[in-house]
Amino acid sequence: MRANYLFTSESVAEGHPDKVCDRISDEIVDLVYREAAKTGVNPWTVRIACETLATTNRVVIAGEVRLPPSLMKKDKDGNDVINPSKFKAAARRAIKDIGYEQDGFHWKKARIDVLLHSQSADIAQGVDNAADQQGDEGAGDQGIMFGYACKETPDLMPAPIYYSHKILQLLAAARKKGDGEVAKLGPDAKSQVTVRYVDGKPSEATSIVLSTQHLDDSWDSNKVRAVVEPYIVEALGDLKIAADCKWYINPTGKFVIGGPDGDAGLTGRKIIVDTYGGAAPHGGGAFSGKDPTKVDRSAAYVARYLAKNVVAAGLARRVTIQLSYAIGIAEPLSVYVDTHGTGTVPEAKLEEVLPKLVRLTPKGIREHLKLNAPIYSRTAAYGHFGRDSDGTHFTWEATDLVDKLKEAVAA
Repeated sequence: MRANYLFTSESVAEGHPDKVCDRISDEIVDLVYREAAKTGVNPWTVRIACETLATTNRVVIAGEVRLPPSLMKKDKDGNDVINPSKFKAAARRAIKDIGYEQDGFHWKKARIDVLLHSQSADIAQGVDNAADQQGDEGAGDQGIMFGYACKETPDLMPAPIYYSHKILQLLAAARKKGDGEVAKLGPDAKSQVTVRYVDGKPSEATSIVLSTQHLDDSWDSNKVRAVVEPYIVEALGDLKIAADCKWYINPTGKFVIGGPDGDAGLTGRKIIVDTYGGAAPHGGGAFSGKDPTKVDRSAAYVARYLAKNVVAAGLARRVTIQLSYAIGIAEPLSVYVDTHGTGTVPEAKLEEVLPKLVRLTPKGIREHLKLNAPIYSRTAAYGHFGRDSDGTHFTWEATDLVDKLKEAVAA
């Protein structure tokens, strides 16, 4: 493992076109869980796989679902069909909250099409009743999922993605609050931070890239830098900015046309931003718009949970965990742990004890992390990992497994 190197990660703001779509898709997931709770429908029975496309004043919501009756209606022939009204309202609320009231993309004016339909019966049969454990849930698809944690930051995340997220979070909070000239920034933005590592630890930022939409047509790159630089410095905190750090703030100049009016957006196109900024492997499956029977989402969450607890327990300074699944099968096909030479216990021991501490079936994950709830819209921007757990949201960021883990590896 190299000790001295540069590593770069990027983040995108909640107003980035792809993140607008992630937010709408996750608002749909939350809507379905809220309706289930409100109408007494068992949350274990709902299914959502929702994709969103956004472009100039147009949003298309499509996918496969199993919904509470309150989200259905009768067509002219008396058949049950999906009622689009609440889905459209959820999308408009999300767009408004992000801050889009522009000519090319406006929460009131955008046309919204809802093309959701019922989940395939062929898929449902394997998810509802696992082939390997009758009466249990099978995985919603095959795939590989990764979890990662390291001691580079307080949240046990890699430094480049941690700081890239923080820059955009601070700017978004100030923009929405209406703080001075930051209020003249638009919702669409991207950040990128390069970190120099010395002896394997983050030492300094060697380049900072920020492209942010601005609503004042007269602003140039210098003006934007003057407005955003204090927030960037605050976000980097204890990370030193190198004396020769390269700053690229709106390097192309004007950035007035942004969001889905500037570039079309799609759900699930920012999977590296959503996870570890390229510092760890990714199985390829996106998260947003999916209920937790989809192991793309739930198994990636539990893999992060396990990895974070391994590091928090002092059993490694850095760890990668891989899980794999087959559609319609409950138990994972494999559990792999790599502590990258930093572990204090054998990796095989961790592979043995982790599945005993948390049942790694879709049902077991949903129960342990309390995933049958309207908790997903908050995950849609600024990363699914490295966030504050409040016992309801981001439960996979809790370190409540530390004591049990220490006891298990000592046995």
